[in-house]
Amino acid sequence: QLHLVESGGGLVQPGGSLKLSCAASGFSLNYYTIAWFRQAPGKEREGIVLINSGDSTTYYVDSVKGRFTIARDNAKTTVYLQMNSLKPEDTAVYYCNAKWTPLRDLVYDYWGQGPQVTVSS
Repeated sequence: QLHLVESGGGLVQPGGSLKLSCAASGFSLNYYTIAWFRQAPGKEREGIVLINSGDSTTYYVDSVKGRFTIARDNAKTTVYLQMNSLKPEDTAVYYCNAKWTPLRDLVYDYWGQGPQVTVSS
């Protein structure tokens, strides 16, 4: 069965760091664009960062730019989200998404289970 397994969420104080992992089970992430989304209580799910499959170009929303870093491992089975200088407003459920469109009408789309990240003193 093909799916994504996330780990690394938890409780951290403001200014602290956490590292989330998103591992592919049963497939390689080699051709997939990976994005991290988050959903805070009472808010819409928002995309915050992505890394392209080909050249590994990365994109960040302004609210996390300079604090969060996305990276792939060399085997391209795991993607990491390093989160530094965390703020209370970063509190959310974080989801990784892997998406590949090899043909116009063929889409492979997987979601992680979404660990909770809580930033609080």
